[in-house]
Amino acid sequence: MDSTPHGAAVTAAGFGVKGPRGWAFRDIDITAEPGSLIAVQGPSGSGRTCLLLALTGRMKPAAGTAEVGGLPLPKKMAAVRSVSALAHVPGVAELDPSLTVGEHLRERALLQGRFGGSPRALLRPRRERRAEARALVDGALEAAGLDLETLPKGIRTSVRDLERLEALRLSVALALIGGPRLLAVDDTDLKLSDEERAAAWTMLRGLAAAGTTVLAVCSEPPEGGEGVVLVDTGGRPEQATSEDDHDEQPSQDRHDEPSSQDKRDEHPAQNGDDERPAQDENDDEEGAADALAEAGRA
Repeated sequence: MDSTPHGAAVTAAGFGVKGPRGWAFRDIDITAEPGSLIAVQGPSGSGRTCLLLALTGRMKPAAGTAEVGGLPLPKKMAAVRSVSALAHVPGVAELDPSLTVGEHLRERALLQGRFGGSPRALLRPRRERRAEARALVDGALEAAGLDLETLPKGIRTSVRDLERLEALRLSVALALIGGPRLLAVDDTDLKLSDEERAAAWTMLRGLAAAGTTVLAVCSEPPEGGEGVVLVDTGGRPEQATSEDDHDEQPSQDRHDEPSSQDKRDEHPAQNGDDERPAQDENDDEEGAADALAEAGRA
């Protein structure tokens, strides 16, 4: 097992997840040292979030091998979940807009105090436990760069009143309270301005520099990508082999899926080799959607 005291090394070879209607992603290779910043880039529907969930032990892989902190997947999924944390993952780990910032922080600190430590820690005096919880919260807020005094109503600000970057920082802070070795952040740059995007990447770089391995899903990698481990899911998974098709034929049911022409317009091929029949692209996106739905119900 990886003996690094904090950040977790992440490795993968031929890694893939398959849903009932096809591959969410496949053939992903990663080599990242502890304390790395891993940027997962790719268009919507290319399996970015599924990869994030699979590498944090929340989704079972169907192909290849992977390890997080020396813990093999899928054999040690529960152990990987215990050393990782999710932030900003729609439908899986997201903020409640009806709650305030303070309510989110108190809830997470309470859960950490009850389930994140040893049973003996619960026997300590209440004042000592409160002081420790406050220190955890303050440290997480500082690391995420969220200054409560700058919010409209301070700690009583509702999540629905937060700016997008502030909500991202809060989600990251909540995840950091548990002291994860691997922090996984989804939709890192979604609907952020150029200035906000740069600030978000500065925050994540700082976390990685401090020792936490960071896995961040994005539409574009950070500028000046030196030191960033880039994983690109943009190339659609190759069409399943005849053996795969025999074992599990992707469904033809399209429901409310966008048309194949719309998808080609929104996500043009990166190069000529990436172009595939529209049917295969739909199957890939449906495979990702099915896998995400299963993770949300877990």
